[in-house]
Amino acid sequence: CSLLRSPKGFPKLKNDTFLRAARGEQTEHTPVWCMRQAGRYLPEFRETRASQDFFATCRSPKLCCELTLQPLRRFPLDAAIIFSDILVVPQALGMEIVMVPGKGPTFTEPLKEVEDLLKLRQKVDVTAELGYVFQAITLTRHSLEGKVPLIGFSGAPWTLMSYMIEGGGSTTMAKAKSWLYRHPEASHRLLRLLADVIIDYLVGQVAAGAQALQLFESHAGHLGPELFQDFALPYIQDIARAVKSKLKEEALPLVPMIIFAKDAHYTLRDLAHAGYEVIGLDWTIRPQEARAQIGKDVTLQGNLDPCALYAPKEKIGELVKKMLESFGTQRYIANLGHGLYPDMNPEHVGAFVEAVHAHSRHINKH
Repeated sequence: CSLLRSPKGFPKLKNDTFLRAARGEQTEHTPVWCMRQAGRYLPEFRETRASQDFFATCRSPKLCCELTLQPLRRFPLDAAIIFSDILVVPQALGMEIVMVPGKGPTFTEPLKEVEDLLKLRQKVDVTAELGYVFQAITLTRHSLEGKVPLIGFSGAPWTLMSYMIEGGGSTTMAKAKSWLYRHPEASHRLLRLLADVIIDYLVGQVAAGAQALQLFESHAGHLGPELFQDFALPYIQDIARAVKSKLKEEALPLVPMIIFAKDAHYTLRDLAHAGYEVIGLDWTIRPQEARAQIGKDVTLQGNLDPCALYAPKEKIGELVKKMLESFGTQRYIANLGHGLYPDMNPEHVGAFVEAVHAHSRHINKH
């Protein structure tokens, strides 16, 4: 097991711009990566994925490695993010999920009553249940040959809980939110269970070779300030604290951590003190406002509207320049305000990446 926990002999990192920006150090250019950069907008991704069930793909370290590397063969991105899915955590708890064409991930038996919590595994051995993700990370870290750092990730407790109760996507999250109002104790039990698994899972990812971690609170926008304060923020804070203390205990690298809470501008001040080096932003907030709320000691990541990539390439360049001028080129990681969409033109993704590098270098020189 010890070999699994600390694979050594990784290739030396050649481009650490992303990690330096995350830690608030000076960078020659602004680093850039894209959420869902390994995805269906790439024809080679669709080809690799064609014959396989989605979650079977997630469980194949070789395929995850290939899909993670594909965008880096095309674009000079400054980071790779492991190909996986946030719903592998509910699977580790014993829930069954199928990918329904045209509908997306669907739980065969979502949580309906408080009693259903008893059906979940109360103790999860992450190496046994999620070892395939760790293997994918180790393999990918070697295959990257030190080109760029590798990001690991997990969904945050509230976002995972909402999927587990809704049974899939939802526009209102009414079923999941009704638990917060009707069954607050049971909700906290579930969130605590999820947080504990996530902590072990993230530490395991670093042991396997992840060089940064992102926590996705994708459904933050369905909560208002009070519910977020009670049911999301405490777990987000706890995950950062516990992951860092376990990394220290296990003599593993203290990697930068990113929190991305979509549509949650109402809580940016709190997130600034939640223990993360980087705060990811969606496109619905002005960079200057975000900076004013978060302060100077946290790196910001974001936040171009993904739909801007449908614009002509020159326009993408202008929007990127404006974004860089608003955020400043330091303590900043360029990204989209959410993931890439499947019908996007890869050439426009390339234009985005190149514009970030070109404009940020220009701004830094002058």
